[in-house]
Amino acid sequence: MVSTKSSDTIAAIATASGAGGIGVVRVSGPTAGIIAQGVLGQCPTARHAAYLDFRQDNGELIDRGIAIFYANPHSYTGEDVLELQAHGGTALMQILLARCIALGARQAEPGEFTRRAYLNDKMDLAQAEAVADLINAATSEAAKSAVRSLSGEFSMSIKALLLKLIDLRMFVEACLDFPEEEIDFISQGRVKDKLAAISAELDAVFAKAKQGSLLREGISVVLVGQPNVGKSSLMNQLAGEDIAIVTSIAGTTRDIIKNAIQINGVPLHVIDTAGLRDTDDEVEKFGIARTWRAAESANIALLLVDAAHGITETEKSILARLPQEIHKIWVHNKIDVAQEPPLAKQVDGAMHVYLSAKTGSGMDLLKSHLLALAGYQNNSEGIFMSRARHLDALLRVKTHLHAASAQLAAAELLAEELSLAQHALASITGEFTPDDLLGEIFSKFCIGK
Repeated sequence: MVSTKSSDTIAAIATASGAGGIGVVRVSGPTAGIIAQGVLGQCPTARHAAYLDFRQDNGELIDRGIAIFYANPHSYTGEDVLELQAHGGTALMQILLARCIALGARQAEPGEFTRRAYLNDKMDLAQAEAVADLINAATSEAAKSAVRSLSGEFSMSIKALLLKLIDLRMFVEACLDFPEEEIDFISQGRVKDKLAAISAELDAVFAKAKQGSLLREGISVVLVGQPNVGKSSLMNQLAGEDIAIVTSIAGTTRDIIKNAIQINGVPLHVIDTAGLRDTDDEVEKFGIARTWRAAESANIALLLVDAAHGITETEKSILARLPQEIHKIWVHNKIDVAQEPPLAKQVDGAMHVYLSAKTGSGMDLLKSHLLALAGYQNNSEGIFMSRARHLDALLRVKTHLHAASAQLAAAELLAEELSLAQHALASITGEFTPDDLLGEIFSKFCIGK
């Protein structure tokens, strides 16, 4: 990647909005040292913290705080960087930022500091994305996975695969230079075996990346069923607190209720819905319509039934209306009434869990099956934080490798498939990434990072 030096200097508040004990204004670019001179009266020694006055143009004191100057290329962005650490008052941060802008900086765009770090070869694209993932991590497991990606573990796995792929591709293309030689280069070069080994390594990376994507995105779980089967009670059990109102009156829940919880570090977006039944109540009709819309976008549907009544024709009609691609678990609730033990079993390929949302009996069974459906493995070691675009790229690589294995008798087609696989794999770390995709990725960062 060619190093790119920006001609302008950017500035932004790097700490979260709102009052705090400490706030940081970050400046990056060729005039960061000049801005330091204007605010501080001097440019501090590189990489040494200095306790100094922050002043306006007329000498008026803004605040006293810590200033640190990082000379390029030894900084986060690879440019000259100035960090001003002051008291974290909202108004004070704005005044300090305005002072930097008055001295020639401009307001940074979202993610622009990290984008410059990427463009200046301080990190690759997968690491840059991990910065935002680490900031936004909702669970400790997600944070650990983001740190692994930020430290380069994901990138190193991708680059190791890429080197093997390039080596194989170069061998095949070299074979094309000797079309008249009566030598079976494909067999002698063990191309089939090498393709299989690369595919196996790709599968291992994909499994870790998929697990990391799960930790990042979470799964959407919708509770559906007739009125009074215990959807709201189950919602409260999953959440560990009283989120939904529970009564014996049918139709109490008239709108969807969303709540984010976590199980073993995996985020779950649980949606309690209105009971599905025929009704003349206009408000309840709106709630039922929203129930169906929520079900269409969910990853997993929990179909609740009263354990005493079992699955009736009504539940079967609900099942028939759910999208085929949604994972489904039948939840037989209220086993405490019948004094039955908790149970999980497969019946005709469908999972059935018997529990009591009132007492919590059997909830561990449900949680374990939710995680199993989501593809969760009870081992976070080596998991990379990944995004949908990473998984899409890995799947494209897998498709091209499969196609390559079918073209062993045609070296030209084999080489083309390997080239396409290389291009898809390299897009993860940003070696082949169009500018419009970069703009989309970094626009989702917070300002100041």
